[in-house]
Amino acid sequence: MKNLFGEEELDVTHSILRQKFVEPPFSILDTRQAEWQERKRTWKKLGIKPEIVRDADTKTFNISEWASQKANKDMPSISIFDPALCEVIYKWFCPDGGSILDPFAGGAVRGIVANFMGYHYTGIDIRQEQIDDNRNQALEILPVNNQPQWYVGDSNKVLDKWVVDLEDFDAGEGYYDFVFSCPPYADLEVYSDLEGDISNMNYADFIKAYRSIIAKACFLLKPGGMACFVVGEVRDKKGNFYGLVPDTIKAFKDAGMAFYNEIIMVTPTGTAAIRAGGMMKNKKIVRTHQNILVFIK
Repeated sequence: MKNLFGEEELDVTHSILRQKFVEPPFSILDTRQAEWQERKRTWKKLGIKPEIVRDADTKTFNISEWASQKANKDMPSISIFDPALCEVIYKWFCPDGGSILDPFAGGAVRGIVANFMGYHYTGIDIRQEQIDDNRNQALEILPVNNQPQWYVGDSNKVLDKWVVDLEDFDAGEGYYDFVFSCPPYADLEVYSDLEGDISNMNYADFIKAYRSIIAKACFLLKPGGMACFVVGEVRDKKGNFYGLVPDTIKAFKDAGMAFYNEIIMVTPTGTAAIRAGGMMKNKKIVRTHQNILVFIK
């Protein structure tokens, strides 16, 4: 029997929606739920590893080294992109068998999940050692004839050449069906000291380069193609938000894209409960979500 609030019916509806769309296509994605966490564990069983990180002296090290030393307060934070999120976003916004461009590739997750699902992924990252690691991971998980394509370099410069090629040969019709990325959150994590790495720039320079990369990526989209960026807010040295989320929206709009969907991804609390008390001394709220911004050409 259903109760007065229709809770049983709601559970059935959610189940049907999951069968069709992986997750119910609502504006809130709650990654704390058991179904989400189970899907995430299933993807990890493929052997996907986190991206490599660097210490303050730009020495590269791997996740096991990071885990053994994480008690050191000077150790950098580490980003591990959620493979279950890739599955959902690809299913929702990229046509079957479509081509995907990722101008801030980072680790191997988005590429491996894409090609595993039958898409064709192209990613760019400025760090040679990261791309080498990505390629090695992909060869361990995917067939040799179904490998993501990763390019090493500054996305601004790599995309420049592709834009020129498109203008010269394809009359501007676009190469890609979908742009999907998780850019650096300004200077929250500094990935390298390389020239062209926007994570080591001041915010004004960061935004200038960021907008340029977004504009070129959008130019390479086919008409009707969609773009999705996973972003979060970052505080400056005074404790105020930079405004990365609205700056991202403006960058896409200025690139000729229409703002189409906004999704809030609720993330596990983790250490937020421990940090909340200290942060509230300065009236700062601990963020336990990320913004998923979707645009259409």
